[in-house]
Amino acid sequence: MVIVALTDIHGHTGRIGSIAEEISQADWIVLAGDLTDLGGEGPASAVIEAVAEINPHILAVPGNCDRVGAASYLSLRGVNIDADARVIDGIGFVGLGGSLPCPHITPNELSEEQMHSRLAQAHAALEPATPFVLVSHEPPQNTLLDHARRGGHVGSRSVREFILQAQPILCLCGHIHEARGTDTLGRSLLLDPGPLRDGHFARIVLARHGATARVETYELADIGQAATPRW
Repeated sequence: MVIVALTDIHGHTGRIGSIAEEISQADWIVLAGDLTDLGGEGPASAVIEAVAEINPHILAVPGNCDRVGAASYLSLRGVNIDADARVIDGIGFVGLGGSLPCPHITPNELSEEQMHSRLAQAHAALEPATPFVLVSHEPPQNTLLDHARRGGHVGSRSVREFILQAQPILCLCGHIHEARGTDTLGRSLLLDPGPLRDGHFARIVLARHGATARVETYELADIGQAATPRW
């Protein structure tokens, strides 16, 4: 299964058209939150429809910058996996939207206890032993992906503990724009593709047998330029 992973779009729908070829060739497009910049249904609709015009196979979670209306639109559109799970070709996708409280208050913030509960709820929707991908806007604590430039490690303890216990094939996250990269926790690969707003995305190849993921991350030097693999 080939996935194109996008996060932190923040309403920059023009970036979506710039990677239309990559989106069209993927089996699924996975959006890991912050589709909008403090927007609701209208801005979320603009992002989802821009993707769906190219490839209708979409899974998404809202980010901390997505208002209730944005999350409601994702559910109405049938693409929302926040606190839920979906199985596609034998691979599960478990979702967690929102983030921990931020220095500047944003619309969709959760406590550690809420994150723990929502992760448990989502994972319980899978049959035991199903290999799965965790799609969490909030990164796990004390990894390369939660290191904020000014705040040290700001990720979630609950997300970290869940990964170590459940060992997903891959954790796809976003939120910390400057923490683009990969890491591992136990057998789980961690990935932050980097914000699409700034021209970053990832292509992931998932294999159910052996529960493996191969990741290529990309950067667009300029809008309209061909994508080139960086990692």
